[in-house]
Amino acid sequence: MKKLTILSGAGISAESGIQTFRDGDGLWENHDVMQVASPQGWRNDRALVLEFYNQRRRQLHEVQPNEAHQLLAELEKYFDIQIITQNIDDLHERAGSTNILHIHGELFKSCSCNNKNLVYEQKEDINVGDKAEDGAQLRPFIVWFGEDVPLYQTAREMVKEADILVVIGTSLQVYPAAGLLHEIKDDCLLVVINPNETEMSFGNRAVVIKENATKGMKLLFDKLVNMA
Repeated sequence: MKKLTILSGAGISAESGIQTFRDGDGLWENHDVMQVASPQGWRNDRALVLEFYNQRRRQLHEVQPNEAHQLLAELEKYFDIQIITQNIDDLHERAGSTNILHIHGELFKSCSCNNKNLVYEQKEDINVGDKAEDGAQLRPFIVWFGEDVPLYQTAREMVKEADILVVIGTSLQVYPAAGLLHEIKDDCLLVVINPNETEMSFGNRAVVIKENATKGMKLLFDKLVNMA
């Protein structure tokens, strides 16, 4: 089977009703992202950070995968498929996809603030005073701005092996994830689904579908199946 790798971003989740932040204004739910998504923000106000992610977690219980998620799951019948997602939700999993790498962490998990290897399932709120087994405060299992991306090397290897790479719902503004596109093979087919212009120039290298995630996947699905 051909290797199909998907790089997904906030745009695919937005169509399920998950609000996103935009790098252009640096705001996320009217918060400066550095207040709620950085080690400095955590040091300054743990309660604010925890409540911010508690709200995101509650919202995640209320939304459902959309057709783009479902079509990606359907492609597992035809390809050796790997999804690399920048998203912290579980909508790919709920749609039925089985091979998912969350490079920015997972909202339904928590970890010790002193040891990120102590990881727990976390479907409910995290409160100040909730402790990991090492006695440290629990924090969201999220890669914040300024932190290392421990799964990046794994993602690089997946992209290097891809016969087809589909980029969907990401503006390609957040590094190091955007750098993954530099890892593709010369003969890898690159498809970009994004309704907006990006700062990254693909030249003639990519097939660009200027649509949102759902419509773009509807347009692309049969074409991919015919390549399998």
